Formats: sequence, C-alpha cells, structure tokens
Amino acid sequence: MKNTIKSIVENFPALALFYRNTRDLLDQRHPLRKTPWGFNFAGHDAMADGSFEPDETKVVRRLLADVDVLVNVGANMGYYCCHALSMGKPVIAVEPNTRNLHYLLKNIQNNGWAKLAEVFPVAMSSGTDILKMWGGGTGASLVKGWAAIPESYVTQVPILSLDRVLGDTLRGKKALILVDIEGAEFMMLQGANQTLMNEPRPIWMMEISTTEHQPAGTVMNPHFAKTFELFFAQGYRALTADEAAQEINQESIQQVVAGTQKLGNHNFIFKT
Repeated sequence: MKNTIKSIVENFPALALFYRNTRDLLDQRHPLRKTPWGFNFAGHDAMADGSFEPDETKVVRRLLADVDVLVNVGANMGYYCCHALSMGKPVIAVEPNTRNLHYLLKNIQNNGWAKLAEVFPVAMSSGTDILKMWGGGTGASLVKGWAAIPESYVTQVPILSLDRVLGDTLRGKKALILVDIEGAEFMMLQGANQTLMNEPRPIWMMEISTTEHQPAGTVMNPHFAKTFELFFAQGYRALTADEAAQEINQESIQQVVAGTQKLGNHNFIFKT
C-alpha cells in the first residue's frame, strides 16, 4: 500500500509537492527528550539518544572548548547548536528549511537559551537572491538532483551571503564555523571573503563530498578541488575531521579528483 501511494505521488508533481509539504507540516510534534549531554532535544531520535554522528560530535565538542562562538550554517534542527549552548558558547544559526527551523527554535527555546542564539532563516550563497531548495530534513540542498531528491520536492528560500549575515560580529572573537549544506559549500564561500579573513581567523569544519550524492551524470563534485584551493589561498591548512587529523595538501586533492586516492572522510577542518 505504501509503495502504491508513493508511485502515485511521484507521477503527479503537484500532488507530490502537496503530500510532502503536508507531511513535513504534520511532522512537528516530536516530544522533547533528555540527551546524554543533559539538554533536551526534539525532532530526531538519533540526535536525542546520542547515536547521531558520534565521531563528528566528539570533534565538534573538542573544537568548541577553544572558541568563543559557534556559527552553524545548515543548522538543521539545532543538534550542534545545542551542544555549543550547553557548553556556554553563544550561537549564530543559519537554517532555511521550515520543518528544521521549527525544531531549531523549539530546541533552543525549551532549553532556556533563546537570548543566546541568533537565528537566520535563510540559505547561503554569494549574495542576495531567492533560490529553489530541494528536499528536507538533513538532506535539503540548493543543488538540483542532489542525492536523487525528486524535482517535485522543492521550495523557495531567501538567500543572503555569510558576510552579510555576520558583518563585524566575529571581530576579535575566535569562532568555529560549522557548515553542512549538502553540496552548496563553494556557493556559500563565494559570499564569505570577509569572514575567511576575520581576525582571529575562524576554525571551519565543513562537510565536502567527493562522489557521494552527486546529481545524475556527475561523478565527482565539480567544486571539490576549488573549495580546498580557496582555503589554501587564504593561508588555511586542511585536516580530516577525525581522530587522525590527517593533513590534506594540494597533491592529495588532485589525486582524489583523479580517482587515485580516497580520503576516507567527508568532513574537514580548515584552520591557520
């Protein structure tokens, strides 16, 4: 029965859009649950019970200990924002997806952190715009065809640049900028020139895919090498975001693009 409904929905784009939007609106009643870190969380069971991205969570919490503020681009439901706030670090959160934003606000407010978090319901690119976003949940993307998301599963979102959102907010502050925006990383960096050069320089932790989730007909992320080159040009080093903290250089990047090397990780840290 479920497969039949899915088949019908996929063959009628307008019905598909109505179905998904209605489903996302109705799926806003998850109860708050106590997490292993002491804060309450709603919207995602794995995030609440501690099984979501355990290795990445350890890395993020370690990085948070040495910064003044978290900037979370693609904040989703606020999982990493709540970690930062629970550690006494103020947060700047960027999240355009309606369902995610609902839980992001709920999770911040219900833990008593509403005065410590700035929330921007926009997506990031090189400048002001209105663009289409495909999908929802943890996989929403500005990249058409990302992760085989149906074309009918689409909404419009307002766009600003990271420099426009942050302005001089980070001046004199050590920031961790956490980015998880499903293939739109290079787009976001086109509007982050001032932020890249902030003093002190931010620490960036960013998910950058190679071959995973690419649109049909695209084998390798076309912006993979460009993203690293942009950081290298600004004096940043690149490391894998894991316990090994393997240094990534330009030779490694070229080998990945050529298909002669695999990094074994899609999360990277950039720092000076």
